[in-house]
Amino acid sequence: MDRRDTSRLFRARLEQALARAGLSQAEVARRTGIDRSTLSQLLAADLDRLPRADTVAALARALDASLDWLLGLSQGATISTGIVDQSLEIAPTDRSPADESLARWHQEAAGYKIRYVPASLPDMLKTEEVLTYEYRDFHAVNTAQAIERAYGRLAYIRQPETEMEVCTTTQATAGLALGEGIWSGLPAAARQHQLLRMAELADELYPRLRWFAYDGHARFSVPFTVFGPQRAAIYVGQMYFVFNTTEHIRVLTRHFDDLIRAATVQPHELAEHVRQLAERINAAALIDAPMPRP
Repeated sequence: MDRRDTSRLFRARLEQALARAGLSQAEVARRTGIDRSTLSQLLAADLDRLPRADTVAALARALDASLDWLLGLSQGATISTGIVDQSLEIAPTDRSPADESLARWHQEAAGYKIRYVPASLPDMLKTEEVLTYEYRDFHAVNTAQAIERAYGRLAYIRQPETEMEVCTTTQATAGLALGEGIWSGLPAAARQHQLLRMAELADELYPRLRWFAYDGHARFSVPFTVFGPQRAAIYVGQMYFVFNTTEHIRVLTRHFDDLIRAATVQPHELAEHVRQLAERINAAALIDAPMPRP
């Protein structure tokens, strides 16, 4: 944006913040120490420059607004109790705030592409048996909540305006097929059913859902989601680190794009790739002829 566009955006957001705060210009002037005439100039339609940094900071404090948002650096209208670190929120993952936040973030990103790196495999593609197994001892989310959340995300991805890209490692699906790691106690029949269910949904939802698989020996990623231009959230176990500034979102988007470029299994190949893993699941076959590792 050029200077005039930036000034117009600042003025529009300042007007929104004033309306939301319900404060008169006189009250804002009193709280900030800014002259009423200066404040009137900032709201004038012919303003073609930004005010000084200390003026913007004072307005952000008085209006309980994010400094990044006022300056057009944040896509979301983040209103919070302070300025420092408002490009970063911490959302705990217990039932109320996390599920409500996740649902809200997805809805606010409607019409935009969502990029998703899950902690293991995409929850919305998991069977109830796998979700029950995976979350049976999980402290932050119980099995009923996990199943409800998965169904909600599946319903979301089935909406016509939704577009989602998913990246996982090839080792994630192979580990499920082999019954390795967290899947070591899951019966072979349940693992085979899960793989076939994922293949079925990958076919059904393509190209609305595009699932890439990359070699985990060549690339690494923590679990995160980019909700269009609105925000990005990194999952760290029992909380989400949520970024809403443009630069943070761009950095995580570039990282996701790097994973896509490194993908060894493309979305149109994914369903067949998973079906081949499912066909190999047989207790005797896994003992006599171990599956090759990716």
